[in-house]
Amino acid sequence: MTTGNGTSANVSCPSPMKATSDGVWQGENPLHYALPLAIVQICLVVVVTRGLTFLLRPLRQPRVIAEIIGGILLGPSALGRSKAFLNNVFPKQSLPVLETLANLGLVFFLFLVGLELDLRALRKTGRSALAIAAAGISLPFVLGIGTSFVLHSTVNTGVSEGTFLVFMGVALSITAFPVLARILAELKLLTTDVGRMAMSAAAVNDVAAWVLLALAIALSGNGSPLKTLWVLLCAVAFVTGASLVIRPLLAFVASRSPMGLPIKESYICATLIIVLAAAFATDAIGIHALFGAFVVGVLVPKDGPFASVLIEKLEDLVASLLLPLYFVSSGLKTDVTTISGKRSWLLLVLVIANACFGKILGTILSSLLARVPAREALALGFLMNTKGLVELIVLNIGLDRKVLNQQTFAILVLMALFTTFITTPLVIAVYKPARKTVPYKHRTIIRDNDIDTELRILACFHGSRNIPTLINLIESSRGTSRRPLTVYAMHLIEFSERSSAISIVHKARRNGLPFWRRSFFGGGDDEVEVAFEVYRQLSRVDIRPMTAISHLDTIHEDIITSAERKRAALIILPFYKVQRLDGRLESLGTSYHHINQQVLQYAPCSVGILVDRGLGGSAHVSASDVSYTMAVLFFGGPDDREALAYGTRMAEHPGISLTVLRFLPHLHDEDDEVALASIRSNAAGSFQEMAAKGSEQVAAAIKSAGRFNLLLVGRRATTTPMVERTDCPEMGPVGSYLVSSEFSTATSVLIIQRYDPKEDDAMKDEEQVHAVPNTPLTLASQVA
Repeated sequence: MTTGNGTSANVSCPSPMKATSDGVWQGENPLHYALPLAIVQICLVVVVTRGLTFLLRPLRQPRVIAEIIGGILLGPSALGRSKAFLNNVFPKQSLPVLETLANLGLVFFLFLVGLELDLRALRKTGRSALAIAAAGISLPFVLGIGTSFVLHSTVNTGVSEGTFLVFMGVALSITAFPVLARILAELKLLTTDVGRMAMSAAAVNDVAAWVLLALAIALSGNGSPLKTLWVLLCAVAFVTGASLVIRPLLAFVASRSPMGLPIKESYICATLIIVLAAAFATDAIGIHALFGAFVVGVLVPKDGPFASVLIEKLEDLVASLLLPLYFVSSGLKTDVTTISGKRSWLLLVLVIANACFGKILGTILSSLLARVPAREALALGFLMNTKGLVELIVLNIGLDRKVLNQQTFAILVLMALFTTFITTPLVIAVYKPARKTVPYKHRTIIRDNDIDTELRILACFHGSRNIPTLINLIESSRGTSRRPLTVYAMHLIEFSERSSAISIVHKARRNGLPFWRRSFFGGGDDEVEVAFEVYRQLSRVDIRPMTAISHLDTIHEDIITSAERKRAALIILPFYKVQRLDGRLESLGTSYHHINQQVLQYAPCSVGILVDRGLGGSAHVSASDVSYTMAVLFFGGPDDREALAYGTRMAEHPGISLTVLRFLPHLHDEDDEVALASIRSNAAGSFQEMAAKGSEQVAAAIKSAGRFNLLLVGRRATTTPMVERTDCPEMGPVGSYLVSSEFSTATSVLIIQRYDPKEDDAMKDEEQVHAVPNTPLTLASQVA
């Protein structure tokens, strides 16, 4: 074989690759050099795994499935069967570089996993979750031991039986905590009883798996039992020393990183050096470098912004580029063709059956003993059977330590792939938490006979830029003390495959969808929740922050579900366009547009679309300083009457001036006349009649009325369309004009659609039932 520098090398022992080439014009092949080859490998891995992720998305599979399959396809089981492909893209002399990059990514990924594991939450884990975790580990571990005897006597001969026994027990008893979190989020089960219990049990299982893995690695050494004992003692000493030395140091760094200020680069650098030093220490001990990184991640204080900044700095590079290399590295070692013959396939079936039977049966039995309903217990069993990255780590270490041979390794990789793949469809089949909600009376702002009853609003927002306008709108809506206002402020967060999604999951579980606990503000680690808490303390409004975490194409279901559960009379949604510095509105994307369209169609109450053009400025205005001018554009119809009712409530605020602009000619409607008569008799604001025919006259009349801070109008106003073309027809004939840049760049707009019970009955006839998480408050105190 000839290397890139022109020297000859023995095929069985190829010479090391040079780092870079001099280019193709010098007659050199870049694929014969380490750096350009590594670039090609990384690009190929990312393209293949992301392509498979896209293809598997309709099946609602987590990304780890695509990455495992991608690794197998690039290995000797598929594309690697072509010697030309394997020798050019993944030659043997490049594997040390590939595996070094993969393991470096693994080290930092395990650091991120440790960052997202809160030991305080484990200490609060309820007895039921502990029992489920214990049973979910014990029974499959025992079955794994039994399976190991069969494999040891057939395909995995010639290794230490005791070490192989432990490795098999660990391989069958693992539950992948990060993968489970993503599956639960995908199925919208994070905050259900099943989701809470599964996450708590999986967290305990995760910690137990690391302890068992450390034991397995120590036993896999080639030394005497005394050396194994020294490895374990050194591991205990490392954890103790890290707790006594590294933890106070990290706590000091975190304390010097206050909220709202940038984290010093030196602190980030020092932390990463500590991670690498800890990884080196554990590798020197003999229990793998990833343990040191994981321990440091666990020891980083979770309060304050420091941990979040570390995740933000590392996650994209590690999870998107480096970690997939580990799956490919595993795939290059996986040769499915070694599973040949009747005996090998029967052994594969045996391993899969024992893995599923032990995990599912152990979890179901312990769940039933904890008085979990049978269907939820079955769903828990399937969820706890999820495998993932930790499984591959166990198998790779076993292969590297010669505890597993190629055939056993391939069998166990396929077992991990199969058990994770079936989790989502099985849970969907056995557990459907959807149920019809209890009907409630007040679904609109207009109250015929109960004008002094509580008004409940579900106000949604995408990020911190929406908060000042939203709070100023809430302040304007609080009315009099006789008419209490409760606002559920829902932060809409897109669920992604990034590792920090698990941190968001923790927030959702503590913060609550659909429930919220005031103790969440104790940490003060989220500027969004802090802003609402400050406003709550300074006003009479009962405001309760919530979080909805979902893919953007289904997050409207969370909004609709929460509105039903909270018995909201009005949903306020942010417009899918945001204002730029030049005043023009820029779209956030079709997904956000889709959210508004779906909520308008299926909402169980009235809906308002808020076009934010800086109502009150960039900060919250105190009650004593509120001074807004608002106008209701009244063309007639139920939506305009709803907008008029909301404007009337706003006019009760002493700092708000309301103008009602009635446009003529106006078709006579008795309900409209009653609503307008009520405004006149209560003197809630000024009243003007505007004579206008056609879209041009209406537009001129609106502009001639003067400048206002906020305009309210019904979505289905009874007038002709005011713009010929629009990309948001759901805003209605007047709303489409008011959101255009030709109208104004300073006036915020609220387009309101009144709830129509007839449309709701029609949707029920079509069986449009949305998933409603059944999350009783009593369970929140039982599980973390």
